[in-house]
Amino acid sequence: MIFIINTSGTGLEFVLDKHHKSVVVEKQSIALPAAAESFLNECGAKWSDLNAIGVVVGPGSFTGIRMGIAYAKGLALGLNIPVVGINAFELYLTATPDAFVAIDSGRGDFFVASPQHEPCTMSIEEVESEQMKCPRTVGHKPFDLKLATGIVQDKLNRGGSEPVVPMYLRQSYAEEAKNKNAK
Repeated sequence: MIFIINTSGTGLEFVLDKHHKSVVVEKQSIALPAAAESFLNECGAKWSDLNAIGVVVGPGSFTGIRMGIAYAKGLALGLNIPVVGINAFELYLTATPDAFVAIDSGRGDFFVASPQHEPCTMSIEEVESEQMKCPRTVGHKPFDLKLATGIVQDKLNRGGSEPVVPMYLRQSYAEEAKNKNAK
């Protein structure tokens, strides 16, 4: 069984086989371990049933992504199973391979990827121009996390050896402030 964890947004989201659950929480860091165990119990599964863990690596909440990756790596290490990173663009483009993905960053620009664009950030003006190169634009609605199981399985079948690291497409607020102060 492949256990999927998403902490890239404001809540928690899990997938295990055909089971899916979204959990609204105030503090992801406090709720994650108990919510994950509760979800597994609801699915009738045990930690020992897992053979891999998939985790969304971004883009999204800086802290949420780091916490989700750390939790997934800790579980995988303790269970001696692989952990595989999945990014939101893979999820969107699996559902709609010819799409332009534009995710509002909440900071006045967009996280973007498409068959013609490597993941990057773009201004609204750039998005308006570049999205015309694809037949449709997605990213304004949540991705389907249930697609992650297939993506993780494909990566495992190909060797699954990519390091699981956060997908940051820009500097954090702290890095921006440090760079401003250095000038």
